[in-house]
This record gives sequence, C-alpha cells and structure tokens, in this order.
Amino acid sequence: MTTLRLSQDPESDALLARDPLALLIGMLLDQQIPMEKAFRGPQVLRERLGGELDAAVIAGHPGLAAVFAVPPAIHRFPGSMAGRVQELCRHLVEHYGGDAAALWAGDVDGPTVLARLKALPGYGDQKARIFLALLGKQYGVQPPGWRQAAGPYGDADARRSIADVTGPETLAEVRAYKQSVKAAAKASKSHAGAPG
Repeated sequence: MTTLRLSQDPESDALLARDPLALLIGMLLDQQIPMEKAFRGPQVLRERLGGELDAAVIAGHPGLAAVFAVPPAIHRFPGSMAGRVQELCRHLVEHYGGDAAALWAGDVDGPTVLARLKALPGYGDQKARIFLALLGKQYGVQPPGWRQAAGPYGDADARRSIADVTGPETLAEVRAYKQSVKAAAKASKSHAGAPG
C-alpha cells in the first residue's frame, strides 16, 4: 500500500493513499491555504458527510458550501471551493462514472493523463503537472512519458511542490523553494518598475 505524508496527519494521509478521489480533492484545495491543510480537507469532508467520499454524492449535495463552512472551515473560501469540488465531482461522474482512478487507468501515456487532468474543473496546467508528478513519484502511477509531461515537477530531485513532500523536512524544503520563487518574482517586478 502507498504511504503518503502530504497532510502530516496520519488519518488524512491514509485516506489520500487509499482514495484517488480524496487525492484529487486535496490537490484542488491546494491554493491560498497551507499545503498540509489542503490535503487534510478530504478527511474533514469525509467525516462531515458521514461516510466514504463518493463523487456522485458530492456532486449532488445541496448544502456542500455549508458543510465546508462549519468551523473550522475546510478552506478559507468555503463557498467557492465547495462549488469547485462539486464541479470536479460532476465531471468525474459524467466522464468517468465517478471513478477518479479512471483518469489514469488502462493503457495511457503521460501526455494523455496530463490532458485528462487539465480538463478537470479547477485544474490548470500547473496543477495538472504537479498532480501528474505526485502520481508518478509517490502513488505508483507511472505511465510512459510521465516525467516529461510533468515538466520540472517530474524531476527526480526536485523540491518544488506537494509532489516532493514525503515528511516534515521535505515540506520545509518545498515551502522554502516557494518563498524564494515569490521573493524573486517580487524583486523582478520592483526592479522592472525602477527608473532606468
């Protein structure tokens, strides 16, 4: 069985490891909140819904925004993120019979999986590449060409994203990398505006 340490919480990580839908939802939630909180979100959602995560149930849930907003909220933007999770689940129901793992099942290559991920509501190019790298590096899903399709996130020694988080040390390294990228972008922006 796959062992993940994305949320730094054993129960949440066990759910992510066994449930592809939980992993997809965690990745979707990974914006504008700490990575580990995002990946704890599926476990909190599962507890609040009172059962295993089911794409069809989530897709049709009439009060999902309220479920997200119960303190402590699953995301800092509970209403909009509940809507995105429902859109994701509707897409999975419509195109994959509600089976998240069908995105990468069968005789597929890395570019095909990437294209399927990019077609998901709430998944842009970068999120799709990071998720593909996560599948390849930690989930045991390695279709031909996955590293190339994941771009720099697929690099074996990278510390760029959640795909590289295997414990507290690598979480700190990824966080430091992200902060350095933000600082460089800020410096570049202020330098571009400086009088020449």
